[in-house]
Amino acid sequence: MTRVKAVIIGSGNIGTDLMMKMLKYPQNMELVAVVGIDAGSEGLAMARAHGLATTHEGIEGLRRLPCYGDIGIAFDATSAYAHKEHDALLRADGIQVVDLTPAAIGPFTVPPVNMEAHLSAPNVNMVTCGGQATIPMVAAVSRVAKVHYAEIVASVSSRSAGPGTRANIDEFTRTTARAIEAVGGATKGKAIIILNPAEPPMIMRDTVFTLSDDVAEDVVRASVDAMVGEVQKYVPGYRLKQAVQFERFGDNNPLTIPGMGQFTGVKTMILLEVEGAGDYLPPYSGNLDIMTAAAKATGELLAARRMAA
Repeated sequence: MTRVKAVIIGSGNIGTDLMMKMLKYPQNMELVAVVGIDAGSEGLAMARAHGLATTHEGIEGLRRLPCYGDIGIAFDATSAYAHKEHDALLRADGIQVVDLTPAAIGPFTVPPVNMEAHLSAPNVNMVTCGGQATIPMVAAVSRVAKVHYAEIVASVSSRSAGPGTRANIDEFTRTTARAIEAVGGATKGKAIIILNPAEPPMIMRDTVFTLSDDVAEDVVRASVDAMVGEVQKYVPGYRLKQAVQFERFGDNNPLTIPGMGQFTGVKTMILLEVEGAGDYLPPYSGNLDIMTAAAKATGELLAARRMAA
């Protein structure tokens, strides 16, 4: 079977972890090149050691590589700012883009929720690490009850937040909140990220709050459990930290929410943790692992569609 040739743009933590996943678990894509801007980066050195084409001259260096004309899919693991330029050039050259930055030029994609909805799009966006971890849980609730409000808190080790992540904090919160609504199904979404400097480094932990119409607790639990199973197909370290918790508000004890008025219905709290596979980074970097695993899973579907065309 001829595999679709792919390139990774960005040789930092996320790009390097994605590279190792694509090399260790090849499916229908063949990684042929890795692009960076630092000639001495560990990611580019590792790529060369695995026989991949490399350049430290960014997108223009990529376009000069002999393999460029054969590339069908590009994974961009740089920054929201840089991605805008990359997308324009790659799209003009007919290369489909999987965006791992918060740029959100293309439609949001969260594999177990809407993985097959945008396979023909020239650019698909992987939201954020917090979005990949929490939006499936918001969607799990919204598919069994109308969710009026959803709030997520993503806590990650500061060690797993490199320069790119730190430079995109504002984009992280805005992009994740929008995706909570667009993909998760909440009428209103909010996102918070915490970079925890604790030593030893903490594993990624996420809290998801939803306010929904009245619904049976067992129905929500079953939906959440099923969604956890779907995520675990590509992120085995994704799991509930404890049982789903509920609080009910009726006409006699409504919840007053600033800017939203009084709420009656069910408040659901879901506590998660994400342990990384350790393909390149330590297992506590589950925030990076879920992004790269989701991107790889999405790329495989894009490749399958291209091969079937």
